[in-house]
Amino acid sequence: MKKILIVDDEPNILISLEFLLSKGGYQVFVARDGTEALELIKKEAPDMVILDVMMPNVDGYDVCQYIRSQEVYQHMKVIFLSAKSKQEDIEKGLQMGANLYLTKPFSTRNLIKEIKLLAEQ
Repeated sequence: MKKILIVDDEPNILISLEFLLSKGGYQVFVARDGTEALELIKKEAPDMVILDVMMPNVDGYDVCQYIRSQEVYQHMKVIFLSAKSKQEDIEKGLQMGANLYLTKPFSTRNLIKEIKLLAEQ
């Protein structure tokens, strides 16, 4: 597990996660919306995508659906990291093929632990 794409329209989340994951030895890419995320997925084929649900242009659900519809990306791990915390939102994300759904606000320590666990699978 080397490449991680972080997709979020909140600059503070992008900056802090990019710093933490880079420090952890990962090659990190960032996208500020779903359109940018799709371009980076095609260009870099990351091992993992950390994905917000509510974003301009293309939302996180659509990005996840695209990843799961492409045979070449089946290895990709998808983590939703979203303020949408209702049970139906979480279930929708998992049904779409996400490996994990975490809600905001979140513990960075817990997120890093979950990333390491998923990376070992």
